[in-house]
Amino acid sequence: MNTLIALPAYNERKDIGFIISQIKSYDLDILVIDDGSTDGTQEQLSNIENINTIVHEINLGYGQTIIDAFKYAISHGYDSIITMDCDGQHIPDEIQIFLSQISDYDIVSGSRYLIEANKSDPQIPPDRYAINMEITQLLNETTKLDLTDSFCGFKAYKTAAIKKLRLTETGYGMPLQLWIQAWKSGLSIKEIPVKLIYNNAEKRFSGDLDNPTIRINYYKEIIKRESSENSRNQATIYI
Repeated sequence: MNTLIALPAYNERKDIGFIISQIKSYDLDILVIDDGSTDGTQEQLSNIENINTIVHEINLGYGQTIIDAFKYAISHGYDSIITMDCDGQHIPDEIQIFLSQISDYDIVSGSRYLIEANKSDPQIPPDRYAINMEITQLLNETTKLDLTDSFCGFKAYKTAAIKKLRLTETGYGMPLQLWIQAWKSGLSIKEIPVKLIYNNAEKRFSGDLDNPTIRINYYKEIIKRESSENSRNQATIYI
């Protein structure tokens, strides 16, 4: 399949060159969406050959970077797109697993918690894990998808499938909107285990979302809003 690798980036000057050099071993087109970085990320990218970039002059949010990546993949005729973070928390060596699976499913989603032992790993920031588990449970109760990790950004999608989605959420809650729309659209979904890595457990959310209570209420509001309409065809998830 003709696959695009899309990397959302916000202040990733330190790691992005090394990550891209590893991804290049797959000989796939690379798109970086620089979401208003102020640390010199764009200057770093300008020194890397054979990549494509979208630059947000100001920070528009994680969700907007993924929406822009989807639009790019569709408009340029790619069969599939893989999204992954470029801060060292996703391993380029695992790209091959997604490439081998995406022909059989609409969405292949990485999960840090599909392996039970990972849930007790001491490197996991407690508040992030607790919120992920609570929101994943609520999402599963709403959709019956039986997900184990609703927020992992390491995913592969068929572009024919994402054409069915109407994503508007520009912030960190965009994956929840995506999951509910995927469920309503009857997309086939598979979770696969990916390595659990937290390089920066002190990384903060922007603005009010750094408050766990505000963050979890924001996530719940998205689920409530997106699930308020009657569901259409239910998605199928494969473990």
